[in-house]
Amino acid sequence: MQTRWPPYAWVCFSMCVGVMGTALASPLYPLYQQAWGLQPSHITQIFVAYMFGALASLLFLGRLTDRFGFVTVLRAGLILMTLGVLASAVAWNVPSFALGRVVIGVASGLITTSASVGMTRLNNRGDLQRAAATTSLTIAFGFGLGPVVGGLIAQWLPWPLVTAYIPSLGLGLLAVYALYQVRIAEPAELASTQARALHWRDFMPTITLPERRFARHYALGGMCAFCAFGMFSLFASLAPSFMQRMVPWHGPAVSGLSIGVILFLSAGFQYLARPRPTKGSAIVGFACLVACNLLLLVNSFAGSALLFALSVITTAAGHGLCNLAGMSIVNKVSTPATRTGLLSTYLVVGYLGTIVPILGLGWLSDHIGITEALVAYCIVMGALAGWLCWMCTRTPTLPMPKH
Repeated sequence: MQTRWPPYAWVCFSMCVGVMGTALASPLYPLYQQAWGLQPSHITQIFVAYMFGALASLLFLGRLTDRFGFVTVLRAGLILMTLGVLASAVAWNVPSFALGRVVIGVASGLITTSASVGMTRLNNRGDLQRAAATTSLTIAFGFGLGPVVGGLIAQWLPWPLVTAYIPSLGLGLLAVYALYQVRIAEPAELASTQARALHWRDFMPTITLPERRFARHYALGGMCAFCAFGMFSLFASLAPSFMQRMVPWHGPAVSGLSIGVILFLSAGFQYLARPRPTKGSAIVGFACLVACNLLLLVNSFAGSALLFALSVITTAAGHGLCNLAGMSIVNKVSTPATRTGLLSTYLVVGYLGTIVPILGLGWLSDHIGITEALVAYCIVMGALAGWLCWMCTRTPTLPMPKH
């Protein structure tokens, strides 16, 4: 195979393809509900199964990138992701489907950490702000591609719960093959760590924290991920359910496109905001998340397609700017030796933002109804984003180091 793309491009492609399978199932949840007779809480539990897998990966496997190098871990993550997508395609009930989602979650944790480290290392310009923006943009584009492709296929092709997964399977195999063909040099010190035998301590949960002087900045960066992930997971898990009251169009294609639009616009906002200061991105991002919660809250009673479209746009802006700010903060407060650990901790906080609020939303939906649960969710998340926005305005600007 003649790989004309440089290694950096193949790592970007691998990350995009790797995360494509994570949100692919989102527009299919109503079909699973009909096929298996599921409640809203079942959907949120299936959605969160992926998050638990990703969380376990970050906690227990976070040091593997430092141990074996990002290329080896990225290959393993892609293979695992492809197996998880295959398991989802052949799932016959909730436990088998949840198992596939857990495997996808574990793979996602390996892929995002290893590819992020690889993209930063292969960034020959030494611009950490650009590296953070490219990483965050690639993740957003890959996440968005999955539900769009899956939703379109599920809308018009037969056997939607199988055929929707085929593109992700094919691209995953291509990415695995490509990574075995390219040659990427790893740091010289990696040889000594690879020669050492694996020990149980290598799999102990690790939480890496920054220097004390950066603690407040890093905490706000983590909460950027918490709020951004939490708002996106609302659309990714239960949007097909509450969209029926807000827009006149229905089906996997509509819900998949709405989820994809959030992530594509998120990528666009991140691209446009690359040269802007990190502090400004965080403030505007949190403000947009406040706005999207207010719009969803009002639209729970108004049922306006226009208000829903505005909520999608503000969610995309908040998601993009908060993710950009969070990744930039991680790169600014870390050194090459601590970057993997700080990135893993940052993502752990982000995944907690998808697990805790969504489980609460699913439980409330079963007990008081989807509309009332959505109102409560928007009030809590909007208030949190507003308080964090105020905290950002009172936090000193973080300088840009050159590691």
